[in-house]
Amino acid sequence: MSDLPVYLINLDGSDERLRSASGQLNHAGQVFQRVPAFDGRKLRVDQFLDYDAGAALRYLGRPMRGGEIGCYLSHLDCARRFLASGAEHCIVLEDDMQLQPGYAEGVRKVLAWLGRQDLDWDLINIGANRHKIYTAIHEFDAGGQQHALTRAHYFPMTTTALIWSRQGARAFVAEHGAIFAAVDNYFRHWLTRTDRGLAVWPPLVTTTGAESEIAGAGRNRRSAEGRHPLYGLLKQRRLLTDKFIAWRHKRRAARTS
Repeated sequence: MSDLPVYLINLDGSDERLRSASGQLNHAGQVFQRVPAFDGRKLRVDQFLDYDAGAALRYLGRPMRGGEIGCYLSHLDCARRFLASGAEHCIVLEDDMQLQPGYAEGVRKVLAWLGRQDLDWDLINIGANRHKIYTAIHEFDAGGQQHALTRAHYFPMTTTALIWSRQGARAFVAEHGAIFAAVDNYFRHWLTRTDRGLAVWPPLVTTTGAESEIAGAGRNRRSAEGRHPLYGLLKQRRLLTDKFIAWRHKRRAARTS
């Protein structure tokens, strides 16, 4: 995989995470490029020109935090670097990643199989911690474990480990206009609608379990400050809408198989 760019998002000062990720990638024989994460934790959200507070409130039911915007911008930076490279595919990793046995073998097999297919796809999630509403399209063995490559109709939320196609990264960059959701929310919103997202299950990459430093402390303990009065209803509407769209894609896939 020497011709496959690998971008590792790492916050300045997160030296232990960098050492851990570097050791794993070196052991897997993968050359990588460290991408300094955009640190938005100490910035006010109104300091981000791309942030659309009104759209975030309508979609998420709450304001975004600077750290979430920084994480989004870090992934956007990786996509732009990839497009400048001229490569056909790339891997983007976050520094809390934990490579699983057979990771490199699995990536090679997935890309080799896709190279022989006439299949439209934009992004593969190889680090999903949950996997719902999908259609299996290919099975393969890596590291002594059976995996499935799936059409992920309900795109998994985690962004720990991703494989971009060139057309997918180009679409992400071209369609970027206003930030209204964290990058994992945005990828689900986008790829659930286009049905151009894939996933590997079980994942080839998991996480160390450490809390995101880019998104800021307390990521899973969101403040109620600034929330829409109908926050709970807006969240349920978002989830149900995405699931409805995903099930519609799955039914269509079943009819055409």
